[in-house]
Amino acid sequence: MLRDGSQTPSRFELLSMVRKHSKLLGKMSVDEDASDVEIDSHFWHDIFDTYFIRGRESRGRQEDDMLFFVRKGSHGNGSSDSGEENSPFFVRRWAPKLDELVGENSVVVDWRRSFYLNLIAHTSFTVTVAICSNQVLRNYQSGQDKPLDPIYKVVKTVYASPSRINFHLDSRKEVETTAAYPEICFAVDDFDSTFDAVVLTDVDHCYCVILNANDGAAFPHENLLQYNSSRDDSSLDDTRAAKIKSSKITLFSGFVSYQMVRDAYDAGRTGFGSLLSLAHSPGKADRLYMKGPGGRGEVEVAVAGVVDQGKEELDHHSGRGFGIGKIVRRAASVASVAAKHAYAAASATRSSYEEMLPLKCCLMSISLPWEHIAHDLLFKGSPPVNL
Repeated sequence: MLRDGSQTPSRFELLSMVRKHSKLLGKMSVDEDASDVEIDSHFWHDIFDTYFIRGRESRGRQEDDMLFFVRKGSHGNGSSDSGEENSPFFVRRWAPKLDELVGENSVVVDWRRSFYLNLIAHTSFTVTVAICSNQVLRNYQSGQDKPLDPIYKVVKTVYASPSRINFHLDSRKEVETTAAYPEICFAVDDFDSTFDAVVLTDVDHCYCVILNANDGAAFPHENLLQYNSSRDDSSLDDTRAAKIKSSKITLFSGFVSYQMVRDAYDAGRTGFGSLLSLAHSPGKADRLYMKGPGGRGEVEVAVAGVVDQGKEELDHHSGRGFGIGKIVRRAASVASVAAKHAYAAASATRSSYEEMLPLKCCLMSISLPWEHIAHDLLFKGSPPVNL
């Protein structure tokens, strides 16, 4: 199919072929609907070679030169620190010839999974963290045409990785790297400074996390040219046209109320309908884990109560919160201003709680199964969340 000597297909054409042979995405085993091509390692080897080796060379080597290769039979997590042979994948830097790049390891490579992993890894993503009111959120959910107008938001570029970095919240330093695959992790290394001013200050507040894909390998630039040249062609499939015109795909959208965050923070419970759980770490910030809709994906958030600097100086022995020293000592910081305004706003809402506690929520990471991401990148037609 790719070795018949014809002209090399464009990335747009290659993705069309991949969609045609991606019925297995999200399924644990091969069924009668799977095509022979879909399970043919030669097909996926050639697709990988054309898309990420020869394709990159023809595009002027503008892309990341890291390539990921998934090992056959790799379905669990291993440690990236314990050696390449124990990891479900290995990494190589781009070279002009794929077979020379992989060498004898070619026989252990799952070329189908490797293609999908690199499609994800070479796509561009942004995460939006926002504070919204419950009413605005309900209005948005009742009609997708209504914009989701946030009280405050932060947009951050994040990168997809088959590895996960584990942090100590007290030191905010990476302590180990482990293989997350088949999960894909989108980590925010500077979470404490990036989300310093994301503080829930009212019982009507909701904490919102949106992950969007917007550029890169899953969005070939020739899409627009293909669409413009085909817009008068009545044979253009509506789904295909929607995919061509789409400039953003929402992969994860999670919303949780102040009450749920506060209850988890206070009690350290592990329930809430499998939506939230909290891991208490004495002397450190608390880690809150938020599940996505239908239990899909997981968000890791560092939660800390914001100290009212008008009431008390920093209590070094309180054993709660992270970066609070910065908040109190650095009066000009955004978090300090947010804390001051939070306590002023809280005075009118204390009927809901004996004492309103502003909560700073810093997104640390988002994790999603690779198959869900690959499926959405190829097929998702619903409009992105507008925030």
